Amino acid sequence: MLDVVTIGESMVQLTPTTAGRLRYATRFERFVAGAESNVAIGLTRLGHAAGWVSRVGADEFGACVVSAIRGEGVDVSTVVRDLEAPTGVYFKERRQPRATHVHYYRAGSAASRLDPDDLRPEYIAQAQYLHLTGITPALSATCRETVWEALRIAEREGVRVSMDPNIRRRLWPDDEARAVLLEMLPRVDLVLASDDEALLLAETDTPEDAAHALRAMGPEQVVVRRGADGALAAGPSSEMEEAPAIEVEVVEPVGAGDAFNAGFLSGQLRGWDLGASLRLGNVLGGLATTAPGDVQALPTWEEAQARLDSASIITR
Repeated sequence: MLDVVTIGESMVQLTPTTAGRLRYATRFERFVAGAESNVAIGLTRLGHAAGWVSRVGADEFGACVVSAIRGEGVDVSTVVRDLEAPTGVYFKERRQPRATHVHYYRAGSAASRLDPDDLRPEYIAQAQYLHLTGITPALSATCRETVWEALRIAEREGVRVSMDPNIRRRLWPDDEARAVLLEMLPRVDLVLASDDEALLLAETDTPEDAAHALRAMGPEQVVVRRGADGALAAGPSSEMEEAPAIEVEVVEPVGAGDAFNAGFLSGQLRGWDLGASLRLGNVLGGLATTAPGDVQALPTWEEAQARLDSASIITR
């Protein structure tokens, strides 16, 4: 039995060992990253069972991606090896501290060829949550239909759905992203959005108004991540909860949102209320920024507990 199943692309990430323009880089560190697998890894670090559904190329980078994610304890038994398309790759460029540029080489990747036939209904049905992002439907027409089919399976099987809009403007324009994601919202139980994504989707002026507006569109819970300002959430009774961010020395901000999502979902899986789940999300999001790579600093359950700032949280 799995607590959470995720669907999406993961790629090999290459990061220069020194700052500066990518054209001058000669040495790189290799990582594996993808929004959905980052969440799955964050959950396994906290003691949950998570599975990742995707496609990779039948190449060395594909083997690297699957091996790395499997090595974190994530189930990869449904991942398809594509004989006709490569595994995606992307490069990070750090021209100055805390300012990262990302260069993707993912067009025509194996993951962009995800198809509804790649889904196993019984695999999704065993989970408590299906976690999706707005990246996958932006990759291709078949990826979009795969997401829709996953939503239909989840609805049919009574599996709760969480979605991070994760709007990537290099993949699609704002108006298309907004139209597609809003069409999906009535089938989503939990929205996990950044503040700018929430404002774009809801067309409001404040994160609080955006959370209420999006919740009125169907989801039971809407969470808005606010970076250094913490996070807030609107629940099923229209109550609003807020939680502050934790203080950390930021090394690499990329991946903080995925880490937050894992923490919040962990709180919900443990039966915690909105406020406690927000605090756990902020702990993971903060700690994730303290090392290079998206998942290198994700904490274990014991490490996360040590940073929780409320003795009223009941752990189990």
